[in-house]
Parts: sequence; structure tokens; C-alpha cells
Amino acid sequence: MNTSNGRAESREQLKPAGIVVGCVGCVIITASSVYTALKMGALPWPTIFTSITALVVLRALGRKSLNEANITQVIMSAGSMVAGGLAFTIPGIWMLGLDEQVSLPQLLAVALAGTLLGLVCTALIRRRFVEESDLEYPIGTAAAQTLLASSAGGATGKKLFGSMALAGIWCALRDVAGVIPAMVAALPIPGVNFALYNSPMLCSVGFLVGGAAVAFWFAGALIGNFGIIVGGSAAGLWDVATAQGIVSSLGMGLMMGSGLGVVIKDILPKAAGYLKRGRAAGTGAAQDADDKPGMLGSLSRMDAGALGLLTAAAACLACLVLGLSPIAAVVVVALAFVTTIMSAQSVGQTGIDPMEIFGLIVLLVIAAMGEHNQVKLFFVAAIIAIACGLAGDVMSDFKTGAIIGTNPRDLWRGQAIGSLLGCIVSVAVMAALLGAYGAEAFGPGKLFVSAQASVVATMVSGIPSVAGFGIGIIAGIALYCLGIPSMMLGLGIYLPFYMSLTAAVGALIKAVYDRIGARRATAADAETTHEESGIIVASGILGGESIVGVIIALVSVASGMLG
Repeated sequence: MNTSNGRAESREQLKPAGIVVGCVGCVIITASSVYTALKMGALPWPTIFTSITALVVLRALGRKSLNEANITQVIMSAGSMVAGGLAFTIPGIWMLGLDEQVSLPQLLAVALAGTLLGLVCTALIRRRFVEESDLEYPIGTAAAQTLLASSAGGATGKKLFGSMALAGIWCALRDVAGVIPAMVAALPIPGVNFALYNSPMLCSVGFLVGGAAVAFWFAGALIGNFGIIVGGSAAGLWDVATAQGIVSSLGMGLMMGSGLGVVIKDILPKAAGYLKRGRAAGTGAAQDADDKPGMLGSLSRMDAGALGLLTAAAACLACLVLGLSPIAAVVVVALAFVTTIMSAQSVGQTGIDPMEIFGLIVLLVIAAMGEHNQVKLFFVAAIIAIACGLAGDVMSDFKTGAIIGTNPRDLWRGQAIGSLLGCIVSVAVMAALLGAYGAEAFGPGKLFVSAQASVVATMVSGIPSVAGFGIGIIAGIALYCLGIPSMMLGLGIYLPFYMSLTAAVGALIKAVYDRIGARRATAADAETTHEESGIIVASGILGGESIVGVIIALVSVASGMLG
């Protein structure tokens, strides 16, 4: 973390108003992220949404500093990555019927250990991967452009909160009053959940992801459901149940293969280059060690000592609370450093952070060392997923700060505030959802599809079709290396068809919206305003339905406790 800006600049950028606004936003964004990740099997980056929200709220309070808004959005968004790391792994425990073996203190320890490791690792690699690299960090760059270009006036606030309110009302009418059906246009196709899911949130996910990514998502859905299940069953190659096992295994393999493709194509070559440059720079340059000591940047001895204590705290949590052996805890900590570098590299190049894949890789390493307790293996995957998710978010935010001039030390402090608060919120929301709906509500075809967690559960308990999974891994690696988004293809194969179809409708709406905007735009700034308006409304819809869903769960839990 760079200290050159000094305490005076810190006081200017990290202010109480921004911290309070950021913490309130963090609670909302984290809660909605848990719900979205479990419900939709995806978690769109919240950075653009939080950037504009921070501008709207702070300017309503008479504050116009872009740097203060940037730190505020950092606090808002950090908890979502903790939420994603938990939601993409832990529900697999419930799918295996092991929920009674996990306590709330253990979940909190998992979240805290992953968060501490993520914060430590990003402090160590910031300078090398942001200031000294040519990584673009498309999410961070887009956030900087949004902050620099957005007027964030009253009309923006009306769009944001109005869309949240409408989506919330829609969700309440559907899930509480029962006035609106959950599914429409359903067709009785054996083995295929053909319908449109009456969810503004899922349409918004398709809208935000948009374009070619959703096209591959939907192509995967067609291949899995109508190619393998319907076509293969009709041809007599297998029965419907066998076909469904093949489809789920193939989808999981493609997603994992895509993550491995990121490592093989994007990370390892760059890592080798960094290693060569580091060795070359170290030869005969010992006199510059205090100025540029590799990945440590310009950390002081006090900083290094504090980060060492945080690392030790994470290791102690893994041993004392989660029950890992000291050797396993040391391996998890060491591999957290490796995987967060991989995450920073992936996000910097593609904007994609396959956090659960990194968690799976470390899970398999710990299992190979002789750890066979399934719950502990889930804990390992969750710790790594959280650390990697947070690393991707933090490094993108550092890139935003580098563009607009935000003090990196303040950014890191904002991430620490938001992520630590996110630990509490995400664990509380997951416990509320489990208490309200039960463990049987999580899994493929259930209320909370939890796609990534289902992959982890399958890896721990057994794969339905080993051949399908193996083919998926090989194809996922090959397709990614060829520039084809195999992650989205695998997601489409794996998810229920109604989810893919509804997301495709959202992407179609985005295409029409963009075409209308292109006709109306007469200048670049008009195009930017049109694009921002779409992001704001879609993000508001996503947040509105998510928050109401969480509120319904909390009310259900409270009613059960009172009853």
C-alpha cells in the first residue's frame, strides 16, 4: 500500500459520511448478493452499480469528491465477494444433508479467514499487478470511467430507487400474495424444465451480462436439454435420468475446465514472465530493495508486521475453529497466496473471477493430503473462494483508484471495512435462508439452484457421469484457449432450462435497448448516459427483488421463532 499521499489526503478521502453511507450500502448489497448467487447461480459484478449509487447518495448530501465516492463504493461492494465465496461453496454441505454438522461460529470463521487472507494478499501484490503491470482490469477501468463521466443527478436516483421499488413489489405479489405466477408458458417436455421464470431479477442478469456471453449460455442450454436429454433419449441412447446425469456432469466439467483454461492460458505464462523479470531486477539491484522490494511494494515494517498477524489469525481460525490440522492450515494459507495471484491475473485480463474453481483446486490438494472429512473440505473451498473473490474485487478497485487518483491505503481500508461487515451480513443471510426454507431448498431444480455449490458437492461426494465430466474438462480447457466462453456454455448446460431461457429474454431486451439508444444518440456522452441508465435500472431491479426475497426469509425465520 502506497503511503506517499500521507495522512492529510487520507482525511480528505476517507470521511465519516462516506463510511456510514458505504456501510449501509454494504449491508444491502451483501444481502442481495447472497440471494442472487444462490437463486441465479451467478453474481454480476456490483462495481458499476455501487459507483453510481455512491455518487447519487453523496451528492444528495452535498459531497462531490470522486475519490470519496470511490472509497464509498469500495465499502459497498466488498461484502458481495464474501457473499459470493460462501454462496458458491457452503450450500453444498446442505445438499449432502450435513447441515447439522456446521455451526454459525464455524461459518463466520470461514468467512473471516478467507477475508483476512484476501486482504493480506492484495496488499502484497497491489504494486506489482496494478502499477507495474499492463493488466487492463476492465471492471475497474469501467468504474473509473463511470465516476468520471456520470452526472449522477436526481433523475438517476429516481431510476435507481424506482426500479428497486417496482421489482420489490413484483416479488411480493409473486411470492407472498400469490397474485402473479412464478412460471409462465410451461411445456410438458420430459426431463426439461421448459418455462419462463417470472423473475425481473433473472431478466436483469441477462440484461447486465448481455451479448455473446448469454448467447453461449443459451446455446449450452439447447445442447444440454434438447440435444442430450430430448435428442439422446429419443434416439434410444439413454433414458431421461441417465441423460440428466450426463448433462450435469458435462456442465460441471465445462465450468471447471474453463477455470483451468484461465490458469493455463492467462495466468501461468504471465506468472513465468513476472518471475523472470523479478529475477532480472533482483540481480545487482539489492540497493533498491527498500524502494521496490518485489510484490511488497512500499510496505513499512509496521505494515508487514500487521499483515503477518492477519495471516496468523487466519491460520489459527482454520486450526482452532474449523478443525484443520496445522499442516493443512499452512498449505491453505500458502495456496491462498498462489490462487489470489491467479485471481488478480484473471480479473485483470478478462474481468472474470472463477473463485469457486480455485477453491476446488485447493480442496483437491487438501483431500490428496489425507483429509476426508467432507465438511472440512467445504470449509477449505470456501476460504479460498472468498480470498480469490475479494482479491479480484480489491485489485479492480485499486485500478479505479489509480485512474482517478484515490489513495490506495484508503481504498484498502475501505475494503477491510466492507468485507469484515460483509462477513457478518452474508453469514446471517445464509442462516436465515436455511432456517426459512430448509436444506432441501438448495440444489439443481430447487428454489435456490446454487449451481457452483452443487459442483463442489458433486466433487466431494461423487460425479454422476465420470465420462461426461472428463469430456467437459477437456472441452472447457480447449474452448477457452480458443477464445470461446466455455464457462457460460457450461453454465447453460448445467442450469435448469427455464433460467437460461429467461436470461436470454433479458439479453434480447438489452439488444433492443442498445439499438434504440444507438439511434437516439448524437454524441458519445449521450451514448454513455443511455448505457448508464440501462445499468442503473437493471441493477435496481436485481437489488429490489433480492432484498425483498431476503426480507421474506427473515420474516419467515422470525415467525417460526415466535411460533
